[in-house]
Amino acid sequence: MSLFGKPFKCFNLKLKDTVENFTKQLFYALFDEEDPKVWKQLKIDFLEIANQVCAEDRAATWDAFCKALPEVRRKLDLDALAIEKNDPASKSLEEVYLAYPGFHAIAIYRISHELYKINMPIIPRMMSEYVHGITGIDIHPGATIGESFFVDHGTGIVIGETSVIEKNVKIYQGVTLGGLQVNKNLASTKRHPTIKENVTIYANATILGGDIEIGANSTIGANVWITESIPENSLVTYKTEIKIRPKKNGIR
Repeated sequence: MSLFGKPFKCFNLKLKDTVENFTKQLFYALFDEEDPKVWKQLKIDFLEIANQVCAEDRAATWDAFCKALPEVRRKLDLDALAIEKNDPASKSLEEVYLAYPGFHAIAIYRISHELYKINMPIIPRMMSEYVHGITGIDIHPGATIGESFFVDHGTGIVIGETSVIEKNVKIYQGVTLGGLQVNKNLASTKRHPTIKENVTIYANATILGGDIEIGANSTIGANVWITESIPENSLVTYKTEIKIRPKKNGIR
């Protein structure tokens, strides 16, 4: 290809649209569809996509992926129950499945994570970026997340590639589980924190570093910045001073 007389490499960016549609249809089928024709079409779509990004045995990859989907569905049902149980605004499970962006983001994470585990290149990241654009929640498909994961509101959440989150964890909007450094030499190392079971992390907390562990049953308050490990059963809060004064003649 040439543009204005200069050669450029083609990257087939239209594949983004194909992956987005595939992801959407797979999400629907995982909950609603047992028609063999639907799954046959999903396989055709997957093989078409994989043919453009992968030189491995694509049919075997699809088979391995499908074998993992019942376990994905089991975990997602537990995630939905956790949301219904913990969010006082939730009126029913149907509302969680149909209307919660946090659940949508978790669902696409769990689907893409299975492809990530079997070394399918690019596609898991494309899937995660699709749902990131819809929900504002950025979960890398390489992260490891346990059962009964609860994301509330969710906008602005970032969960890095090597994060480990154990079961029964609750995370609120604006939370970052990130790395302390942006260095390509660290690509094969654990760069993101470990969150042990039954931890709650409130809005806009930032937790950085691959050696950092938040101990079980701890509560991380809003707006804290953490770069060291926290013992289990801890409460971490950020103290700020707010002064409220009465107005005098309309002037503070």
